[in-house]
Amino acid sequence: MALAPAHDTTSADAAERGHDEHVDAPDLRIFVFALFFTFGGITSLNDIIIPKLQELFTLNHATAMLVQSAFFLAYALFSLPAAAIVRRLGYMRTASVGLLVMTVGCLLFIPASSSAMFGMFLLALFVLGAGITIVQVVANPLISLLGKPKTASSRLTFAQAFNSLGTTIFPRVGSTLILGGLAGVSAASLSGAALDDYRVAASRVIVHTYLGLAVALLIIAGVVWTRRNRLQEKQIAGVGMFHPLTLLSRPRFSAGAACIFLYVGAEVAIGSMIVNYLSQSTVWAVDRQTAGDYVALYWAGALIGRFVGALALQFFSPGKVLAGVATGAIALVLLSANTDGVVAGWALLAIGLMNAIMFPTIFTLASEGLGARASEGSGVIATAIVGGAVIPPLTGYVSDVSHSLAFALIVPAACYAVILAYGLYARKPVA
Repeated sequence: MALAPAHDTTSADAAERGHDEHVDAPDLRIFVFALFFTFGGITSLNDIIIPKLQELFTLNHATAMLVQSAFFLAYALFSLPAAAIVRRLGYMRTASVGLLVMTVGCLLFIPASSSAMFGMFLLALFVLGAGITIVQVVANPLISLLGKPKTASSRLTFAQAFNSLGTTIFPRVGSTLILGGLAGVSAASLSGAALDDYRVAASRVIVHTYLGLAVALLIIAGVVWTRRNRLQEKQIAGVGMFHPLTLLSRPRFSAGAACIFLYVGAEVAIGSMIVNYLSQSTVWAVDRQTAGDYVALYWAGALIGRFVGALALQFFSPGKVLAGVATGAIALVLLSANTDGVVAGWALLAIGLMNAIMFPTIFTLASEGLGARASEGSGVIATAIVGGAVIPPLTGYVSDVSHSLAFALIVPAACYAVILAYGLYARKPVA
């Protein structure tokens, strides 16, 4: 995929040679910022749904984390097809497709509520994740191409700040709507028909939230469709769906993709356990709705960090900055795991600040030098986001086996250690 002005290409290799073009389109940057805000906010709602479904269906930690597995499994299955759709339809049309799939996922919460079955909620989340996968495969390379290559890392970090703005706002609203409803009733105290009625009534609160999102997504999809011809794009012919996997032969790219897997997994695992972690008597001993309100602060840390990081990355080596924040994340994880009370809770929430620049920095470090194969690289890297489906259940399993949420933090700590090593490895630009 190349953007105007573009050369005619007949193969991915030909397109890759000498490609350093970019488009200076401020209006499209605003559009991409809106996409980051939308899919970031919807993704963060999983952290609110997990404790609600865990209470409704009396699930252990590992099973409750299947919410993240169902959602992020979509990245493994749809990222490469999404990259192929981008090559066929272009960025703007593909974004419309992704938004429509997200709408379908939101609407599937209606039959999920009617059945009051955990599996149906997982199906709705899977479809919703598929739509977000398509949109993210579009957004990441597009924001990199909408400006000068040398500032791509800073620009993507700034765009990710809007992702964090969504993840800051949505959990607070979701906590009030989802965790606040029927807060005085517990599924553990009910049985038989009363339990079934409670599950249906409580899940309807979730449905109302996602129905509102479905309406908003339809409107956004319509606006994006009106801009479908905004970019003049040259298609790359003769490229199979799995051709992007050839990029894994590049050590810097493949290591970066692995780090995306670990970063997303660690970030999602920590975000998913915040409500249960803060609710513990040894930490803050607060109710779940109050703990749910603090999820927004975890993502707010990423919001602040990305605005600061966008500026810092204009002056410092992205690799060194990545290594620095990974070191900070490890220190905060260890501090939280080995303390109690106020310190343990705030240390866990502060990890969001360290997470801030990790995704955009890893993405740009791994994608450096890909040229016209940027959309292919985005497809592969988006596949690696499936780490959000693997690391959280693993963290939940360690928690269940050890009977300690604090001990389970060893899993994300190990992820951050690998990211630290990658930052040091990729601190020098590609020759």
